[in-house]
Amino acid sequence: MSRLQAENLYKVFGRRPGEAVRKLQGGADREELRADGTTAAVIDASFSVEPGQIFVVMGLSGSGKSTLLRMLNGLLEPTSGRVLFDGQDVTALSPKDLRDVRAKKISMVFQHFALFPHRSVLENAAYGLEVQGVPRAEREERAHEALEMAGLKGWEKSWPDELSGGMQQRVGLARALATDADVLLMDESFSALDPLIRRDMQDQLLELQKTLKKTIVFITHDLNEAMRLGDSIAVMRDGRIVQLGTAEDILVTPANEYVASFTQDVDRSRVLTAGAVMAEPHTAIGGLDDAGRELRTPEDVLDAAPAKVGADTPIIELFTPCSTSGVPVAVTDAKGSLIGVVPRARLLAVLGEPMEPAVPAPVPDAQAATANDADQANEGTENVKKVSAGA
Repeated sequence: MSRLQAENLYKVFGRRPGEAVRKLQGGADREELRADGTTAAVIDASFSVEPGQIFVVMGLSGSGKSTLLRMLNGLLEPTSGRVLFDGQDVTALSPKDLRDVRAKKISMVFQHFALFPHRSVLENAAYGLEVQGVPRAEREERAHEALEMAGLKGWEKSWPDELSGGMQQRVGLARALATDADVLLMDESFSALDPLIRRDMQDQLLELQKTLKKTIVFITHDLNEAMRLGDSIAVMRDGRIVQLGTAEDILVTPANEYVASFTQDVDRSRVLTAGAVMAEPHTAIGGLDDAGRELRTPEDVLDAAPAKVGADTPIIELFTPCSTSGVPVAVTDAKGSLIGVVPRARLLAVLGEPMEPAVPAPVPDAQAATANDADQANEGTENVKKVSAGA
């Protein structure tokens, strides 16, 4: 069973939202609704998040990604559609049951840290547990453990204003980890950080994920971040999910020019893998090894290959072996059997593959941008209180 599912979610702001959903289902677009003073923030969004998966939602400002996230834990009620958590319909829960879910099962990490300035680092990390009514000794022990996981051991007695931006975000992450929630919702959590600190936080999250195997929904506008973190990625535009797939899917087969425009500056060599670009094994049969002998069998190809790699090996690691031999790199499975080959010409062709012409980044419509700005303005300690208390 999927840990988290969104089924045909709509969120409409303005007059007669139910009627607006019916119009959208009948084929109307955002422009038609705007004339009636209505903004369709999310339109017919559906996806599943598996246990232990990092699911990334990316898009420009006003695309609806933050609104979508807030529907997942009930901070916003969908105009139409359902959210299922372990098969339970979150949208049908009573206010009390929804508060319990938000307090114990779904934690949120905010973009702007949202720390309480009058509380120590330890007290901030333990806040969610305090709201749950966990005894002080236990919550401090769990907060200590979470801070250590987040790389903040020794800073427990410090105040938030004594920490750098990256360290403050680590406190926010520790606060979410301390509750031991099943799902983490991360809304642009690293976007306020400097590039080097941002990458460090990405490393931290990936390292923690190896051990904790949390189910994470991560919102970002940065494709490089999405491709580095995401097991699965949803690309949003104008309230709709326009492509859903792995990083390789989006790089190799963008659904349209809009998606292709995002990928033009991505370092493909670090995202694409041998398994994504390999050719069928038989294409190497009949070729010659470096000594001029004919390759007659898969075993010949394996023996002559300059390197044997797994399907998940980034293609940046194939450059050196491809440059030293005319024989393709062999791609093998866990048993060492040949499942594909990467010839030099294919590797170069993938790197030099012409992209679709870039399209200008659309300017979000005024109402959508306003709704998004309002969402951002509502972040901070008030949202922490609401999420932690399940209000």
